[in-house]
Amino acid sequence: MKYRAGTTLPELTFGPVSRTTLALYAGASGDHNPVHIDIDFAKKAGLPDVFVQGMLSFGVLSRVATQWAGVDRLRGFGVRFASITQVHDAISCKGTITEVYEEAGERRARVEVVATAQDGRQTLRGEAVVALP
Repeated sequence: MKYRAGTTLPELTFGPVSRTTLALYAGASGDHNPVHIDIDFAKKAGLPDVFVQGMLSFGVLSRVATQWAGVDRLRGFGVRFASITQVHDAISCKGTITEVYEEAGERRARVEVVATAQDGRQTLRGEAVVALP
């Protein structure tokens, strides 16, 4: 397969994110911050509702690269949180190769990754580096 800048990875969708998902993730991750699971606490803090744990969003977006290349080929992954992912958001995760290069004796692809909510709001933006076959 030919890999080059501009190649898009298969899109991944997630959600709409439910309160149940947030509670289950809190239990699995140990992140029991009440702004993610307690609507009364969130409202007292001035928020309209609970919101998605950042690492849950991070994990979902990372799947764009790992489902495409495999976890064993992932060489780096980093993102910037651009907007809060709200409860009930449906997220679309996309990746686009921006560069193919050689490093450490292997061909690698630099992939721009982005998570976007149904209203067009970007929630995460970053980069993955994967080794190519």
